[in-house]
Amino acid sequence: MSTAVHFGAGNIGRGFVGLLLNEGGYDLVFSDVAAPLVDAINAASEYTVHEVGEGGTDKVVTGFRALNSAEEPQAVADAVAAADVVTTAVGPTVLKFIAPHILAGLALRAPSAAPLTVMACENAIGATDLLRDEIRAQAGDAWDAVSARAIFANTAVDRIVPAQPAGAGVDVTVEPFFEWAIESGPFAGALPNIPGAHFVDDLEPYIERKLFTVNTGHATTAYFGARAGVETVAEALAVPEIAESVSAALEETSALLVRKHGLDAGELADYRATILRRFANPELPDTVGRVGRQPLRKLSRHERFIGPAAEAAEAGLSVDALVAAIGAALAFDEVEDPQSVELQQRLRDEDAASVTASVTGLEPGHPLFERVEAVVAARQAELGTAAD
Repeated sequence: MSTAVHFGAGNIGRGFVGLLLNEGGYDLVFSDVAAPLVDAINAASEYTVHEVGEGGTDKVVTGFRALNSAEEPQAVADAVAAADVVTTAVGPTVLKFIAPHILAGLALRAPSAAPLTVMACENAIGATDLLRDEIRAQAGDAWDAVSARAIFANTAVDRIVPAQPAGAGVDVTVEPFFEWAIESGPFAGALPNIPGAHFVDDLEPYIERKLFTVNTGHATTAYFGARAGVETVAEALAVPEIAESVSAALEETSALLVRKHGLDAGELADYRATILRRFANPELPDTVGRVGRQPLRKLSRHERFIGPAAEAAEAGLSVDALVAAIGAALAFDEVEDPQSVELQQRLRDEDAASVTASVTGLEPGHPLFERVEAVVAARQAELGTAAD
């Protein structure tokens, strides 16, 4: 029986990546640091993935167990050493904490065994490369020996998994739609069996299409929705002005994708329409607070706003709607989100140019810099504490 080790036993891990691996015939070993979650998974003999919305069905997952990587690092290393596939859904900033476990497993892996497939399923461009680089840095002189025991493949993943209803246990509610694109090159033709995933020669267009449409659009909806005082993403899109603002931002990112990757404009228009229908799914009770959290990360240089807006500005394309979305993100004031609290404090303490540079990573001479600086200053004026 093939085995997959998945780091991150949260909703995406169980309701998307783990589900597809299970459907591919893999026994699942979840690894997480949340002891109550690990215990709950181990207490269950099965869990159900509930797809809500048009065409949704219930899917039952069996054949899994969970390990606490904080308390059982040796067991995790042993599981990695014996696995066929390792995946992650932990967030890009957490990959450096996953790397030691994978390195330890590779060190234990029999040199004669087939290479371990490693894929970081994160909302970031080149996430598996980031993970590989962390493993390489921690391996030091041992890297040459262990690197031959693994295949590292970048992926693009897309499925909306909202905050779960109270009392759901380890069951997961998701939307019916999903997309998992995997670069085929590293496998040299020996592709793993993952039903529903598709393997592509060039992953970058898929990653950027997803990041600059789904992630940009989701966050844009959340930030405009939060500013309007609505509770959910679906409710936000029911407000005509918000729907128009989101559509306008995504038209600008699509224009960049057409120019940069040669994607078909008509197909992108259909893709945008599908994305907006997904966001408007009333059976996904996704809150603007959840989707908007971590604004500092989402406003960073290569993320969903500044990334496409900077490239579009460099190319002379329109960025009006993206700049407006950045302005809405700057107004995200959620006391329970540490990054939101920090952002609002920095807006109060620093001048507009300093905030623009430090938050977005843009150089003062960049064609987007002054546009962003202007919306930073506008937010500071709203707060009544603009620095001199």
